[in-house]
Amino acid sequence: MVNFRNVTIYSPGWTFPHGAKLHTRCSELGMYKLLGTATPQCQNGQWSSRLPSCVPTTLLTNFTEDSPPSVLIRIPSGSASVEPGGELAVFPGSTVHFECIFSRRLGSPDWTWTSPLGQYLTGWAIASEERDWKYRLSIYYAKPQDSGTFTCATPRGITNSITLTVAAIHCEPISVTGIHISVRVEGTRLGHKAIFQCPVGFRVTGDSNLTCQASGKWSAPVPKCDLVKCVALDVPEGLSEPHLQVEEHNNSWGGRSVFSCAWGYKLLGPPGIECELSGNWSGPLPKCVPIQCSPPVLPVNGHLIQSEAPGMDGGRYAVGSLVQFACTGAHYLEGEASIICTETGFWSHPPPFCRPRCSYIGEPENGFIAPTKVAYEPGDEMKIICNPGFENTSDTSLKCLPDGKWSSFLSSCVNSSNITDFKDIID
Repeated sequence: MVNFRNVTIYSPGWTFPHGAKLHTRCSELGMYKLLGTATPQCQNGQWSSRLPSCVPTTLLTNFTEDSPPSVLIRIPSGSASVEPGGELAVFPGSTVHFECIFSRRLGSPDWTWTSPLGQYLTGWAIASEERDWKYRLSIYYAKPQDSGTFTCATPRGITNSITLTVAAIHCEPISVTGIHISVRVEGTRLGHKAIFQCPVGFRVTGDSNLTCQASGKWSAPVPKCDLVKCVALDVPEGLSEPHLQVEEHNNSWGGRSVFSCAWGYKLLGPPGIECELSGNWSGPLPKCVPIQCSPPVLPVNGHLIQSEAPGMDGGRYAVGSLVQFACTGAHYLEGEASIICTETGFWSHPPPFCRPRCSYIGEPENGFIAPTKVAYEPGDEMKIICNPGFENTSDTSLKCLPDGKWSSFLSSCVNSSNITDFKDIID
């Protein structure tokens, strides 16, 4: 089947030899009028005519007066089949109603036919909800002699036709070989249907509804049941996200796919999706976004030694980024001097602090200090102790102030005899 401008083209293949014919029809019998040649023929590599077109009828054009009338088909008893070529084929004994759709206020349409039989019942529908727009032709207990073309013409002469074939045709009984397929068959005569079903978790591959046609064959081959599967995701072309990885995969109905991300990335979205009965996954694939740490808090009186870490992005740091801290002036680092951005999105340690301190200022000449430390906390005191025979004429005690400075300078130890001589001179 090929569809073109509301035309269904039936063909046995895609290449056509010389002399081949296309059988065309509009997609919905009676709702469109076919304009053009219904059976173009292949002649010396070219078609004998252009493809036909389908004109919408009154039901589709809101009953405009210049449109062909729609023709609805009802089969209250018996059976019928719409053939690939656009004809209506019915089994003998069936009742057929052709309903010409036209606004009664614009006048009455007229039915004509080419069948060799005499008159048919025609007239406006009796039901109150139908009598102003359905002009009906009825065929009771159809016979092969009723075969022909039935045409409804509006008062302006615009027409639409249905070709009817009445034939006692039977198709071969349906043979089902699949292990899961089940079928309900109305019968094997023309117009009877065979309806196929599959159990839950399987889908019908092929046409699920077959109709016995006037050719004596069913409208399509017997379908089969295939397991419902969703699109495979464990193949290279299955994932569009480069950093997304499949940890668990089952694309059969009820199965589940579970995902993870490459190192340095985290999932955005659900970690798993399920294959639904429709053959679609229960949701979109998750995405992998980079794991980033916020810029670390700089300690007061501190700074970063490494200002550009690997993966730095807009002030944020990628997993594995390392930063190092240092303190300014007379301050010392308390805490980790280096921290790393981890896969949790947090730093491996909290930022350090820069504490004020007084540095070791050495020892006085001819003396020493106590206690001796590499660094002194604010409030610590340091005493200057002179060697025997020497004295300190200045402050013998220094204090570490909150700003990291000593309360006074480091004074020297001088010879005691020199101090005595100096005092004698003064006296």
